Amino acid sequence: MAESFGLVLKKWRGLRRMSQMGLALQAGVSARHVSFLESGRARPSRGMVLRLSEELQLPGGAQNQLLTAAGLAPAYARRALEDAELAPLRQAAERMMAAHAPFPAMIIDRHWRLLDLNPPMGLMLSSAGIAKGSSLIEALLDNAALRAALENLEEVERLSLARLRTELAHFGSDPVLEQAVARLQENIAASGGPQDAVLPAVIPARYRMGGQVLAFFSTITQFGGTGDLAMSELRIEMLFPADSGTRAAMDAMAPG
Repeated sequence: MAESFGLVLKKWRGLRRMSQMGLALQAGVSARHVSFLESGRARPSRGMVLRLSEELQLPGGAQNQLLTAAGLAPAYARRALEDAELAPLRQAAERMMAAHAPFPAMIIDRHWRLLDLNPPMGLMLSSAGIAKGSSLIEALLDNAALRAALENLEEVERLSLARLRTELAHFGSDPVLEQAVARLQENIAASGGPQDAVLPAVIPARYRMGGQVLAFFSTITQFGGTGDLAMSELRIEMLFPADSGTRAAMDAMAPG
């Protein structure tokens, strides 16, 4: 059976580590009203659900969950990525990846599934058998070729763990991300390295490729101005050279 509005609200309030009083103060209502909403003694309006969602910093999917639990229509649609209405966003992402060459770039979803990539990224990943549709989480955990190619695998695992924890906190719960976090924690513990050490400002991933080591750091871009759940969960990840040798190697690979 579907969870009641009160249970869903209480769960998200707990995930955000907010008391009833704290949520009430931020939303501009009484703690008594929040208590009544959670106990089912009061029924929320659509405006109240959206206000509480904003204060809890809920992603679109969670806002839909809260709205439908209250018997209200969802606020966001999840269209197929091929939908004609999403064409301008797809074209923007493709243009960003193309303009980023000769440096690698890719598009991944919330589970780090590789949806698209530019030729330099394709060249880097092909040696490990990674192509469109592959899960980068599974590759990092289980792909022997990729793990062997990463000269600083332990650092990359620590950085990936920190990133996954942040993404999991945003979504609240996600079995795929939770499993990945658990496995990375096991790997780091088994390596004997510190699990909670302070990360440096820049952690480049160092790939052994073609007899040389290429070092990259990455930036991540997301669509903020979209009402579509699928597009809001996409990440455009662009890799930049972390040293002059890597920059020169990537420039040399560029056509012309």
